[in-house]
Amino acid sequence: MKPYLCVKGILDFVFALILVIALLPVMAFCALLLVIEDPSEPFLYKPERAGKGNKVFTVFKFRSMRVETERDGQKLSDSERMLKVGGILRKLSLDELPQLFNVIRGEMSFIGPRPLPVRYLPYYTDEEIHRHDIRPGLSGWAQVNGRNFLSWERKLKYDLEYVNNISFPFDLWIFLITIRKVFSLSDVGIRGVDIPDESLHEIRKPNRNRS
Repeated sequence: MKPYLCVKGILDFVFALILVIALLPVMAFCALLLVIEDPSEPFLYKPERAGKGNKVFTVFKFRSMRVETERDGQKLSDSERMLKVGGILRKLSLDELPQLFNVIRGEMSFIGPRPLPVRYLPYYTDEEIHRHDIRPGLSGWAQVNGRNFLSWERKLKYDLEYVNNISFPFDLWIFLITIRKVFSLSDVGIRGVDIPDESLHEIRKPNRNRS
């Protein structure tokens, strides 16, 4: 294990704790807006994701869509399910703020491959599965190079580039680009709303080595 990974874990915990304290009013305000718009459902969305070593954990996010998937017998599209407040939070990446608690719990890092659904595990190539050698991140090399506009192959390639070259300067570079993109609102297309939704398990066959 690279020595930097130990330091990285400590830095993640300290800065996440500081940010949670500083941004608690912002998170409370976001939660309040979601409750006002859709009081019938929880303001948090808690999907299961695959983390380091393929370990399953629960990700915390502000809910951006209505829970209902059908209305009058008709399936609702993601754009129809999108809450007004939820859409704004996703555009500004504020829906990710609760993941600071995942960082504090040691399940995530500030920088790393984004956590993906558990059902994708059988569909990675033998090389791509190494994206799970480290903790997933709030932002990553793939996210600052196109985010949802990338093909799955390109996105996973960026993940591996990061895993193979992880270092403090690399993390700092990704962090600075992330901040710039958040404030400039670049690469903010939402998959399933602004961009066609295409899941990994829909375009690939399972890898026989893990299925």
